[in-house]
Amino acid sequence: MPIFSAPDGTALAVHLSGSGAAPPVVCLPGGPMRAGRYLGDLGGLTTRRRTAVLDLRGTGDSEEPADPATYRCDRQIEDVEALRKHLGLERFDLLGHSAGASLAVRYAARYPQRLSRLALITPSPRAVGFDVPAAERRRIMARRAGAPWYAAAAAAYESIAAKTATSADWAALAPFYYGRWDAAARQHQSGERGQRNGAAARIYNATGAFEPETTRAALGAVTAPVLVLAGELDWIASPAVADRIAALFADGRAVVLPGAAHYPWLDDAAAFGSAVGGFLA
Repeated sequence: MPIFSAPDGTALAVHLSGSGAAPPVVCLPGGPMRAGRYLGDLGGLTTRRRTAVLDLRGTGDSEEPADPATYRCDRQIEDVEALRKHLGLERFDLLGHSAGASLAVRYAARYPQRLSRLALITPSPRAVGFDVPAAERRRIMARRAGAPWYAAAAAAYESIAAKTATSADWAALAPFYYGRWDAAARQHQSGERGQRNGAAARIYNATGAFEPETTRAALGAVTAPVLVLAGELDWIASPAVADRIAALFADGRAVVLPGAAHYPWLDDAAAFGSAVGGFLA
């Protein structure tokens, strides 16, 4: 597990795995601010490519910064650039999941010339100022109406939408994040509490973290191919939003995985490997 220094001296950890002759794909976890181990092997991606999973500052094996304000998404762009330099890469492939895609997008806007390929996996649309309307979220959720947990999860969403949610509501909502609420999904979800820096998460998306209009304009300068992958059942980063994000790039395309939700490599590893592994090949 290599350790390198961020520009402010914070010690950051990067986890290298996989095989192949190509330079590693740099992977940015979501959460926000969840340790990168929840990504696992990304549905077998590491059998096709080497990966370099960054533990964002204050998560996993990375050090907590002296200044908590540096947890904000835009303040971590230079951490990604420091990792590029640490790996000795002139250009590189970058993958971001969920809130980590916000950081990947902010990096792409600042350093478009450094990217060979960009993969945005069920990306949060915050960085570009898009939103998923509540009605669209409800339509996506309603496709799960036959599930035994649906009524409780749908009621929990209404509490969240009304900003009256409790921790119990967030727990009840968990099945919506997965295409199948099976033992593997439950095990994956149970790891979140020990992997996520809650205090840092509250700062990550804080006021000032994003400049949507400026970012949208800057993304037009990204010439690298861009894949925006959405899950058919993802109520956070819907297929419609994925299309809009892909359209911001000169060479962007959206792919929707049937039956998948917010963690598509768990829902359908084969389809995920084909779509993402093929794109990064």
